[in-house]
Amino acid sequence: MSRVGIAALLCIASSAYAEDPAPPVTQAPTQTLAPTHTQAPTQSEVAIVAPEPRYVAPTRRDRIGRIWAPVMIDGKGPFRLALDTAASRSGVAASVATALGIPLDQAPRLMLRGVTGSVAVPSIRVSSLMVGDLALKPVTLPIVTDALGGAEGVLGTEGLGDMRIFIDFQHDFISITHSRRQRATADFKVIPMLHSSLGLVVVDISVGGIAAKGIIDTGGQVTVGNAAMLHALRAHLRSDGVSEQIEGVTTDVQTGEAFDLPLILIGTLGIQGARAIYGDMHIFETWKMTREPVLLIGMDTIGQLNTVVIDYRLRELQVRMRDGRK
Repeated sequence: MSRVGIAALLCIASSAYAEDPAPPVTQAPTQTLAPTHTQAPTQSEVAIVAPEPRYVAPTRRDRIGRIWAPVMIDGKGPFRLALDTAASRSGVAASVATALGIPLDQAPRLMLRGVTGSVAVPSIRVSSLMVGDLALKPVTLPIVTDALGGAEGVLGTEGLGDMRIFIDFQHDFISITHSRRQRATADFKVIPMLHSSLGLVVVDISVGGIAAKGIIDTGGQVTVGNAAMLHALRAHLRSDGVSEQIEGVTTDVQTGEAFDLPLILIGTLGIQGARAIYGDMHIFETWKMTREPVLLIGMDTIGQLNTVVIDYRLRELQVRMRDGRK
């Protein structure tokens, strides 16, 4: 039995989530992505040029990719916070509070809900959190113990309702700007986002011909499915799963079964050779996502793309393949 660490999923006082079952996706993929297992900037955007990726790194055979954002807090920084599209609130490591000179006993404790459990944590109150066009003033930030291997915190979805996030894995570039309803160019695939009261990036997917909900989880290193997803797939799985433990941001540990996945279709984007860990993870109960098949699509798959655009105002996910093909 092995143990897999998974990044934070912050859901603090989150509301319930419910969607109608999705119809099966029958359109054939025009491009297949096989994950491994292991536009011009505006003035408000931040571009990073360095020999090694500082903020945006692709998934390779020997490492999982990452998306870190350069965030200014109370005018100091930038601090590297892991972008987490499945987190309703941002949070920072205790080292950030120290750098800001803010004691941990001056703000109330908050309930931190992660993939594997919940825990009450200290918090700090800051005057501002800013990155690109995103400006939160003021904001309370819970203290997180781990945030995706070296990040100094988690950047959640608070305040992103009219924003556009542009992520370029090839050029180590991330920008967060107000959406101007930019339509995707011909070399991008466009995937509609479904309504989510939690602010999640939810899309219709098909896994081995089974209709399911897919959640784009940039804060998760691995792909995770709920028990309903595993139950629906049983007839398609040719072997027994491998028992694996998942340790979340709260340090709670849950055990799941890991299987190789059949073909996943996200619109016309085909994902082949992916792997997922399934189980009754705490986060699915928190989100009220236990009855229908759900797959949290993590950075092991997302990091295989060239460019990812999340336009919250247009409610579109725009993606470009790593080799530039359609």
